Amino acid sequence: MSALHWLDPTDRTGAFPNVERALKEPEGLLAIGGDLSVPRLLAAYRRGIFPWFSEGQPILWWSPDPRLVLTPDRIHIGRSLRKSLRRRDFQVSVDRMFDDVVKRCAAPRPGQDGTWITGEMRDAYGALHRQGFAHSVEIHRAGELVGGLYGVCIGRAFFGESMFSTVADASKIALVYLGKQLALWNFPLIDCQVRTSHLLRMGAAEIARRDFVELLNRACNLHHPPGRWSYDPLIGDHLDSQFEES
Repeated sequence: MSALHWLDPTDRTGAFPNVERALKEPEGLLAIGGDLSVPRLLAAYRRGIFPWFSEGQPILWWSPDPRLVLTPDRIHIGRSLRKSLRRRDFQVSVDRMFDDVVKRCAAPRPGQDGTWITGEMRDAYGALHRQGFAHSVEIHRAGELVGGLYGVCIGRAFFGESMFSTVADASKIALVYLGKQLALWNFPLIDCQVRTSHLLRMGAAEIARRDFVELLNRACNLHHPPGRWSYDPLIGDHLDSQFEES
């Protein structure tokens, strides 16, 4: 069995181990320790590694096998979601309320005692956002933030982190609009990390970690400069046209 790798928090140049050394139980656990600095987080994501730990735990780094991935232009829009999109009783924005989206994603959910989006994690992703590597999609209704998602972008790879919704389909709408925007920019993938029935229904598929890492290497090296994103207002018209044709 592979030994768990410890990262020195004072050595931000310390390399991560090969993801093939991740444990089988718990699935994908690769390393422990280190810090959540921007350089270390970017190094981790580039290698298909992400942090996930609860309050009171040390930082845990994961690279599960298989990996759940969405292709931006192949997001499935079911009948109920299509009706919600057609109503157009919402507004979409990008990178306007990043901290609010992360805070709402971190709120306790039914059946959960706590959250993995700790204060330390919120600060870390806020730093990524300020440097142009983390982004949010916000869904508003009647002037209120009712749904959204956030994640990390390196090159043309987007790593989805979390989403929230206070009204039906709001987080799904955010994902649809994100997918359309990324497709316009020729992004080949959205990393969804681990299997969920919700994302599988929206078209996500599991692929072998080795295949994911190869795909990720290519996507991260495609040019897409970091910085604040702006939403393309033509996406709504593209969706309306798609519904008329189907």
